[in-house]
Amino acid sequence: MSYNLDPEIQAYIDACQRFTPADDSITARREAFLQACRACTPEPPPGWTIDDIALDDLRLRRYKPAGQAPEGGWPTLLYLHGGGWNQGDLDTHDWFAYALMRRVPVAIVAVAYRLAPEYSYPAPLQDCLAAWQGLRQGRIDPALSRERLIVGGDSAGGTLAAGLCMALRRDGQPQPLGQLLIYPVLTAREHLPSMHEHAQAPLMTVSGLRVSLKGFLPEEGDRLDSCAMPLEAQDFSGLAPAFIAVAGVDPLRDHGMAYAQALIAAGGEAQFEVVEGLVHSALRAFGVTRVERLWDRLAGVARRRLD
Repeated sequence: MSYNLDPEIQAYIDACQRFTPADDSITARREAFLQACRACTPEPPPGWTIDDIALDDLRLRRYKPAGQAPEGGWPTLLYLHGGGWNQGDLDTHDWFAYALMRRVPVAIVAVAYRLAPEYSYPAPLQDCLAAWQGLRQGRIDPALSRERLIVGGDSAGGTLAAGLCMALRRDGQPQPLGQLLIYPVLTAREHLPSMHEHAQAPLMTVSGLRVSLKGFLPEEGDRLDSCAMPLEAQDFSGLAPAFIAVAGVDPLRDHGMAYAQALIAAGGEAQFEVVEGLVHSALRAFGVTRVERLWDRLAGVARRRLD
């Protein structure tokens, strides 16, 4: 099938497709994903402090700007990585932090949440919630703010970020100052138009999504849990303001649109963007004009929410 792709994105697609797993095992798939991510990871900005830390048994990576923290601590983004809930770790997604760090002086805490299929839902979300509570309680770093906090993620990480907001509301806890969601998965159902229009899109197919969902949500009942799949909520009020960006050529395009519409209809705040011509995972296609502009908008939103 022919798709209306941004002319600049084809080189990125070709590069990603060179990293094929040696076999169909989860170990081989994780290694191929790591190599694909490393191949497009830029150099870290100079002067930042980057280190791995632990919160009880949970591994985190902390990125802090150069210089002395402002009064109240560095405003902080809790970052949840993508990778279909079954791939990704603290090494695969440095590119996200490096790109944002070049644009806005906020701290970032990345979470090495447990992966499916070894650990299915709710374990990954529980890890993300533990990291969030660690920030709120000042247990991760006293130089990080306990109040000026947002959450964000791409793809499966976007699912977890939106799910974290749902879980905090369920538990009567304060919301983040914002949620930044990039091409998130928000329902396990396949009723949205983009799921059919772009079922065979480059770098994300509906059949591949089914495999990931089977590992993350093996229990059918969990697929209706709004903390796992936020579009299944009956109530969208009281959730953090959202910035949601999706790729135009992606079966997940309409997931983000439906979520933005639901938030707005419930009296909330949501900014939604479709970046036409891009594909799933394109956030790491550095040098592509539309991608760089999206990074600038992401940084602008993070700055405004954390000011």
